Amino acid sequence: MSDTYDPPQGDIPVLHEDSDLLIVDKPAGLLSVPGKGEGLQDCLLTRLEAAFPTVRLVHRLDRDTSGVMVFALTAHGQKHLGQQFETRKVKKTYVARVTGILEPKEGEVDLPLIVDWPNRPRQMVCHETGKPALTGYKVIKSGGGESRVRLFPHTGRSHQLRVHMLALGHPILGDALYAPETAEQYPRMMLHAEELRLNHPENGRGMKFRAKPAF
Repeated sequence: MSDTYDPPQGDIPVLHEDSDLLIVDKPAGLLSVPGKGEGLQDCLLTRLEAAFPTVRLVHRLDRDTSGVMVFALTAHGQKHLGQQFETRKVKKTYVARVTGILEPKEGEVDLPLIVDWPNRPRQMVCHETGKPALTGYKVIKSGGGESRVRLFPHTGRSHQLRVHMLALGHPILGDALYAPETAEQYPRMMLHAEELRLNHPENGRGMKFRAKPAF
């Protein structure tokens, strides 16, 4: 993480709010939670606490990933939503722009992941000690030396989508960690959490939340 961390300013778009849930569209470049070190305290969670004092963390998105993120507003909601994430009942869809023409147009990446300790926070594929990680993908369109894809993570490993795309030979454009040669050409990492499906913690009703990517 850069020492010159300069988070984006402006209001956080609220997609949904009720007595248990708060759904927002996280901007790229903003930490989900406070980072370790001076100057890394500004984050989505602390900004939301100013307007929603009872807000509680449920999951995270990487700093440079934008898109749909759910928070709980009660202890019950946090526990219920946490269980949905743990049991993989929450369905997530991402949109990404990746390098090259991705073939085949549809498939799965089933490669175990673990932290690359000497180079952390980088993660890496490791068949000996990695934890299972599975990502589905579908190409939306290709051209101009890149592909636009939808990504469907079935597990929630750290940097999973970024490392799996790298493993296919098609890293996400603008990713300073895994595709640094593209980082200067793009204003941000081209990865966005487009859709989240979950069950409401109070009545069990299925709900779907979407936010369009800015790229």
